Amino acid sequence: VQLQASGGGLVQAGDSLRLSCAASGLTFSNYVMGWFRQAPGKEREFVATIRPGGITTYYSDSVQGRFTISRDNNKNTGYLQMNNLEPEDTAVYYCKVRGMGRPTYWGQGTQVTVSS
Repeated sequence: VQLQASGGGLVQAGDSLRLSCAASGLTFSNYVMGWFRQAPGKEREFVATIRPGGITTYYSDSVQGRFTISRDNNKNTGYLQMNNLEPEDTAVYYCKVRGMGRPTYWGQGTQVTVSS
């Protein structure tokens, strides 16, 4: 199983980025997918999650209204559209999948840096 996160970069405050998480070695449509992030010196925190059907989503308060999580089960890929980025969004972003009675898998992380 492999989760390949990509799309991070260095942007200015107010800019947008779209992260991708490409899954292989599993049936992606069986798994809840989530995005987490970890800033330097801080614990990893929840950002957003989306259920297998792609309809039900949840967001942390800090990103609600600015970030949108989505998925394309035909492409085995999940996304995180990040708009109106703030310096506080600077972190390594990780994708994770989990399924009922199945192992949990993490991607390797992609760096997002937002300058003020």
